[in-house]
Amino acid sequence: MDVAETAVRTARSGRPALAVLATGQLMLIVDGTGVAVALPRIREDLGLAGAELSWVVNGYLVAFGGLLLLCGRLGDLFGRRRVFLGGIAVFTAASALCGAAGSAAPLVAARFVQGVGCAMAGSVITGMVVVLFPEGRERVRAITVIAFVAAGGGSVGALGGGVSPAA
Repeated sequence: MDVAETAVRTARSGRPALAVLATGQLMLIVDGTGVAVALPRIREDLGLAGAELSWVVNGYLVAFGGLLLLCGRLGDLFGRRRVFLGGIAVFTAASALCGAAGSAAPLVAARFVQGVGCAMAGSVITGMVVVLFPEGRERVRAITVIAFVAAGGGSVGALGGGVSPAA
């Protein structure tokens, strides 16, 4: 088998994994922008004061920004796949807790945990793409997909965060 055949097989076998990684990337980005747009509704529904409302965003950002490098290193030590899947699980569970929160404290705590999950999953996505796809055209395409999903996710989050169910 020559190098071209190996590259084609790797690219084909990597497509399902790329779809999972892109979906994870979309989840992470949509949540970040969606909450920012939904803040007025969150304030109204939960009766939050200004400082409490700012921590809905800041709790997530502190955890995400503070743990991003550490989680990337954990991916190197324990495996990127394991850290990615663990991050998606943590993020999803925390999202359910956010939806169930009835006051500021549980919402801020759940948003902090969401930030942890986002740092875990987000820190290893690009590294996984680089490992899955050989250098060249297929790797560039895969990275382009991840970048497109991230950019599109920001728009989807902004639009989706502004949609509220009829009262």
